[in-house]
Amino acid sequence: MGAMSVRSQSSEPSGPSGSSMASEPSVTSAAPHRAGFACFVGRPNAGKSTLTNALVGQKVAITADQPQTTRHTVRGIVHRPDAQLILVDTPGLHKPRTLLGERLNDVVRTTWAEVDVIGFCLPANEKIGPGDRFIAKELAGIKKSPKVAIVTKTDLVDSKALAEQLIAIDQLGRELGIDWAQIVPVSATANKQVDLLADLLIPMLPEGPALYPEGDLTDEPEQIMIAELIREAALEGVRDELPHSIAVVVEEMLPREDRPADKPLLDIHAFVYIERPSQKGIIIGPKGKRLKEVGIKSRKQIEALLGTPVFLDLHVKVAKDWQRDPRQLRRLGF
Repeated sequence: MGAMSVRSQSSEPSGPSGSSMASEPSVTSAAPHRAGFACFVGRPNAGKSTLTNALVGQKVAITADQPQTTRHTVRGIVHRPDAQLILVDTPGLHKPRTLLGERLNDVVRTTWAEVDVIGFCLPANEKIGPGDRFIAKELAGIKKSPKVAIVTKTDLVDSKALAEQLIAIDQLGRELGIDWAQIVPVSATANKQVDLLADLLIPMLPEGPALYPEGDLTDEPEQIMIAELIREAALEGVRDELPHSIAVVVEEMLPREDRPADKPLLDIHAFVYIERPSQKGIIIGPKGKRLKEVGIKSRKQIEALLGTPVFLDLHVKVAKDWQRDPRQLRRLGF
């Protein structure tokens, strides 16, 4: 089957990517250094990825309006003079309908068993529902890790609605025997109480030296992060299609050979996989317009991430029913 492609090249070199965000020292040097792992859980679209990005200060987890967009475990690293908080952002736990769904749930449970603290994200603007209870019951079975209830998206509600949600979360804990270490309201988009959340999570980490070098913001391989940026751009504007239908694989990344040292160019070749031929037109758009926009948008973000100009070569391919085929799931990195 023919593949539609689009190429996107930067017109001018972009600046270096942002450096690591560390807050000002707030403790005396006598305090022990702490380092450990926290993971945010919650039903799809509860604000986990946005919160990870706000804490780290740079985009490391993809966010989108549709639920179920995070497939890989993306670690964001918060560096502080007194601590290193490593955030593990898992896919949303849900009742699986496909083999991919089952694998995503396995990833979540494995992660929960390995972290030092669990943050349960519940949006302030939505009442606690069956999906939240499903996750809370699973959490109640994990005894060793402290659990923090994080009320996200507080900028979308008034103080009365927020107070009612805080009370409801406290009652949910009592019902299921979960002793919340903290209940913290935050707004990642308005940057409200994000630093406070880090202040509350850090004392729950074990004492020890930093686990990652100072400048690292994530341990995701660059190719996976680039694929996620392309996938996020491809998801935008296709709300009527399930986001599960799109997978992206970066086939190769090679520096252009004939370039002078002061004007490097990185060639990136990537495939956008969809499940059905009918979805091809949606991704490509009239006369290739949508795919070109996907290329331009993702290329800018890739250049900001890598700090170098990029030539992005995108192709769209059909991988029939890839979500239900173990062989194709492996090939697409799941």
